[in-house]
Amino acid sequence: MGYVEDNVLPNERVTYRAHLSRMLFVLPVFIAAIGLALYYWSWVAGAAALFVAAVIGAQRYIHYASSEFAVTDRRVIIKVGVLRRRTLEMQLAKIEAVAVDQGIMGRIFGYGDIAVTGTGGTNERFAGIGDPLAFRRAVQLATG
Repeated sequence: MGYVEDNVLPNERVTYRAHLSRMLFVLPVFIAAIGLALYYWSWVAGAAALFVAAVIGAQRYIHYASSEFAVTDRRVIIKVGVLRRRTLEMQLAKIEAVAVDQGIMGRIFGYGDIAVTGTGGTNERFAGIGDPLAFRRAVQLATG
């Protein structure tokens, strides 16, 4: 069970789930491709590049798998991290805005950052969300 399932209240239901963007894996795949190409010229250089790609890929997979973003009919629940966990659980009535920040690459490939602003000056930013506009729309529909 994940963090969201463990922290959903009785009679509370999840209406939307988001994940980190798979664009996290572009760099390790690119390094692995370079490593395979280098392997033909120098197996040491190729093996080193493949090792670096595996380490970066494993780190990013752990980050991807350990991040949870959910909107329920009562609140927003976000958890990021394993060893250093960062969470946000905010009642829908306390949310003032969900800002979306997308560069050109984010618009093309469907990822971006969100900032959840709550009453009392709470401002929590989360980077690399897949389809951040859908997350914002889900919060707007839930608060609606």
